[in-house]
Amino acid sequence: MSAAFTPVIGIVGGSGLYDIPGLTDKVWRQVPTPWGQPSDALLFGRLGDVACVFLPRHGRGHPLSPSHLNYRANIDALKRSGVTDVISLSAVGSLRADLPPGHFVIVDQFIDRSFAREKSFFGEGIVAHVSMAHPVCARLGTALDAAARRLGLPVRSGGTYLVMEGPQFSTRAESELYRQWGASVIGMTNMPEAKLAREAELCYATVAMVTDFDCWHPEHDHVTVEAVVKVLLDNAEHARALVADAIPALGAPRPACPCGCNRALDNAIITATHMRDPAAVARLDAVAGRVLAG
Repeated sequence: MSAAFTPVIGIVGGSGLYDIPGLTDKVWRQVPTPWGQPSDALLFGRLGDVACVFLPRHGRGHPLSPSHLNYRANIDALKRSGVTDVISLSAVGSLRADLPPGHFVIVDQFIDRSFAREKSFFGEGIVAHVSMAHPVCARLGTALDAAARRLGLPVRSGGTYLVMEGPQFSTRAESELYRQWGASVIGMTNMPEAKLAREAELCYATVAMVTDFDCWHPEHDHVTVEAVVKVLLDNAEHARALVADAIPALGAPRPACPCGCNRALDNAIITATHMRDPAAVARLDAVAGRVLAG
């Protein structure tokens, strides 16, 4: 049994989530990374006794589109700031009739259809292949599901998040195809975020918040922007309550994650030690320092 340690909880806020009320000892800090600048400064603070780090995924005021996010810098900055567990909050469209607007889905699988993004920390001087068979931390997902149920929020445990490139939404034919594939929700931001979190040996889980039905739905064309924005804001309020409910338990001292998230790189690095580019090793100091040191 490994020794207990005190987690630091990272929160990545999607559309409509640009801060976390209730944080104390708050300070915004720029966190430089070898991969460039993150989406914004990071907000450090505490919820009760738990250290937290918040990152607005699109930046405050939403200046960044999904395709233009620096996903590598975002994850590196969180890891570099001491984060051990990442809660990702994301607005999505629904691909299922039984997941109407206002529902939350604790995602357990992804289909990655993005194509214009840097998807790995590795490959330039050091090659690694990390398993993504189980792309989220079941321990985190279970805790988030329990928090949602305590609050009486409409929640589904388990579901597949289809990540599209964007910034345009789907065609009707694409939407129908994704439904045939068995996807539950569709969004633009959780890949490569989840892949990079795994490479950085961070526990990661997604709360997908349904704002509307994707365009497969017969009533889709009748939905107004005002209605979607109202759901988005309501979801954001519920997400803040969910985070506040879940974090006290998630922030309690614990042993290493039973899912093995913190050891994802144990057998992943392929490049022989003597062939590793020193510049690449330096870039990976926060992400992979545990396995590259020495």
